[in-house]
Amino acid sequence: MTDIDQTGDTPRSAVPTPKTGKSSPTIYDIAELAGVNPSTVSRALSKPGRVSPKTAQKIMVAAEQLNYQVNVFARALPTGRTQTIGLIVSDITNPAFFDVIRGAEAAASARDYTLMLAESTESADLELTAARRMLATVDGLILASPRLSDEEIASLAAKKPVVVINRTVDGVPSVIADSDSGVSDAVRHLADMGHTEISYVAGPERSWMSARRWESIKARCDWHGITAAVVASSQPTVDGGRRTAATVRAGTATAVICYNDLMAIGLMRELQAAGLAIPQDLSIMGFDNIFGSDFTTPPLSTIKSPLSELGAAALQRVLDAVDHADAAPTLPALPTELVLRGSTGRVKGS
Repeated sequence: MTDIDQTGDTPRSAVPTPKTGKSSPTIYDIAELAGVNPSTVSRALSKPGRVSPKTAQKIMVAAEQLNYQVNVFARALPTGRTQTIGLIVSDITNPAFFDVIRGAEAAASARDYTLMLAESTESADLELTAARRMLATVDGLILASPRLSDEEIASLAAKKPVVVINRTVDGVPSVIADSDSGVSDAVRHLADMGHTEISYVAGPERSWMSARRWESIKARCDWHGITAAVVASSQPTVDGGRRTAATVRAGTATAVICYNDLMAIGLMRELQAAGLAIPQDLSIMGFDNIFGSDFTTPPLSTIKSPLSELGAAALQRVLDAVDHADAAPTLPALPTELVLRGSTGRVKGS
């Protein structure tokens, strides 16, 4: 229907002009603008399939005109859900988590969920505090490489659905990367290059994945008759890698596999600053294949982790739990793979 303006010949829409003012628009404002009942607006915004496409389109146009923003907490009152999932990472500055976050965000968006992000800065205490606060407002929680104890994680999972990335906890769903597949190829490559002694620069003491990577490395080295030893570190960062350089140089290993790429980059820089040539004097390999790992000189050889896939799988798994879908507590491990670049080579003189 149209009205005629004062000139008598120009039609204008019968839909009323949107209200102005400082207060936020409500579903009642949308209903008035779209010419429908408020209950119809509520159904269209929460469950679009329950109204006709024509009516839904009118409501969406009206909502856009009013710049209406959904209040997830108000929407949660009748449903018990906020359509949000929390994700806690141990170090937001570590590029390894970029792809985890991106994968989880893409999966959340596909299911009409919003991802809330927090960081623990490698602190179990901060991680627990963030997790408890998040659980009050999200429908489920993802813990990426958590530093919490098994008991603390189980306690959180007893309150709301929780999924863990790169960690296993009895009774709590998890998604992990299979270190064995990439490590097997990495150690075989180093053995073929004549290396008979390898050091592993470990990650944080409370890192479950660091321990698993060492187990894989040790098992494969034993198979090839290679001596393997652990070098402790202070932090899983570039600076943490730099601080292990003196210990690595004092040892007799001709190749080093680091817990992650950041540490490998730090170790490489420090050894090069001390006059060592990579890989002529020492072969160095990282883990994860983060963005920028090929920007070093020489480019860093690494064991690629399926970071984006881990984030997406964890998001899907936690939503399955939110929806009470039946699923195995632990999904099959996602494979890792060797990426060879210039930081590993043949032993000098071999």
